[in-house]
Amino acid sequence: MRKISATLWHRLGVRPPALLLCAVALSAMAFGGLTATVAQAGELASASLVLQWQPQAQFAGFYVAEAKGFYREAGVDLTLIPGGQDVVASKLLAKGRAQFATMFLATGIERRAEGLPVVDLAQLVQRSALMLITRKDSGIREPKDLDGKRVGLWDNEFQLQPRALFQRLGIHPKIISQSSTLGLFLRGGVDAASGMWYNEYHTLLASGLDPEDLRVFFYRDLGLNFPEDGIYTLENTLATNPALCRAVVTASLRGWEYAFAHPEEALGIVLGRMRAAHVPVSRAHQRFMLARMRDVMLPAKPGDPALGTLERADYEHVAQTLTAQRFIKKAPPFEQFSVGRDFLAGGAQ
Repeated sequence: MRKISATLWHRLGVRPPALLLCAVALSAMAFGGLTATVAQAGELASASLVLQWQPQAQFAGFYVAEAKGFYREAGVDLTLIPGGQDVVASKLLAKGRAQFATMFLATGIERRAEGLPVVDLAQLVQRSALMLITRKDSGIREPKDLDGKRVGLWDNEFQLQPRALFQRLGIHPKIISQSSTLGLFLRGGVDAASGMWYNEYHTLLASGLDPEDLRVFFYRDLGLNFPEDGIYTLENTLATNPALCRAVVTASLRGWEYAFAHPEEALGIVLGRMRAAHVPVSRAHQRFMLARMRDVMLPAKPGDPALGTLERADYEHVAQTLTAQRFIKKAPPFEQFSVGRDFLAGGAQ
């Protein structure tokens, strides 16, 4: 299925309607064969998947898969658990409160190195969207100018890339805990703020700043292209119920393909989830976010990884960086960390 998806999305640069329908149809065909292996005699297998943050278009594919019934068609009664500042996805996974979780690749490697037996079932985001944002009038023209400056970083699992960058450059910024808003940056409380291309950057533009007012440093342009969101489970879950794992992943990928093929319908589903969670809603902002998620998830050129694929080279780059910067003592072998390309087809794990 992954090879089919990659080919389809490469062709979809012009988005002809027939191919859009074909993409969904082929996904459904590949997906349908899993139902009987998960849900015997019409019973649904219950499972939970915890997301990294509150409802927004960053997770559109999951919400679409739920709303369109893709999980249930696969024989899974899946509960989506929203994340937040006080919700650490890997902890819920470790405590058994969720069978699946989304995490950044660097976080997954770090947790595995610490002893939590997580397995990457599908790598969704292939190109890092994480950035540091400064004002052009701040005097910060390159990353090394951050030395001694006040830099806002999110807590928990989002500090690996920034700290790796600071260590590599030999600089010592003053780390300020960054909340879920950019108020501190807008008031001049920090010289640089953390942001995601699909979220905080657009929020600043919506607040009245122009692109010309800002200078951004993408980590992917600084030798730290760490692929981000992936779907994870524990080794025991994979060993005891591979059909469940396969069904959840395949339905999720089907949801993402549908979301990218039908963005306005997907936005409606996302906005509904946001309203239900009492999260502030802006269709324009979520539209920007979904478009940027497409940019960082789908192949940008022939030969790029297909949706859901973790490339060994990407894994080794992140693992080697974390080891060199002494965030971890030893990286787990790639074969133990990733299920491999044949997983969705029902082949060897």
